Amino acid sequence: MTAPRPSKPAKKSGAPRSARRQSRQVALQGLYQWLLGGDDAGVIDAHLREQAEYAKCDQTHLDLLLHGCIREAAVLDELLAGHVDRPTKELSPVEHGALMIGAFELRQCPDVPYRVVINEAVELAKGFGGTDGHKYVNGVLDRLAAQLRRAEVEADRQPR
Repeated sequence: MTAPRPSKPAKKSGAPRSARRQSRQVALQGLYQWLLGGDDAGVIDAHLREQAEYAKCDQTHLDLLLHGCIREAAVLDELLAGHVDRPTKELSPVEHGALMIGAFELRQCPDVPYRVVINEAVELAKGFGGTDGHKYVNGVLDRLAAQLRRAEVEADRQPR
């Protein structure tokens, strides 16, 4: 099964992507393979390690995202269910994977600011997904962030 490739460059400048961003992109490719084919996480992981992009990743973060999203898929889908307009199984696998990564990071990575989590998921959807999929991802994760990180979101929205 071939993982999605970006439909356009992820970064317009000539600057290299951060290792964290690269890990999210590779994790999305693995989740895409898992969502479509149901392959074993170990098989997907081994396949990803053979890809050239793997060496450019924050490999610890990639492992956390890939294995965490697969392990907690039911919990993540349950969290997302309250904010999506259809069953998650009916979402495109790219948007579903981007939402899973975003939901996982909102839930398990408090060191990553919620705005960064949302932005990174939106960038995944822009780079790999359909025309307006990024808008959907943005709206869903914005509502989920208000639920999972209420204090952080409210503090951020206070007038300065």
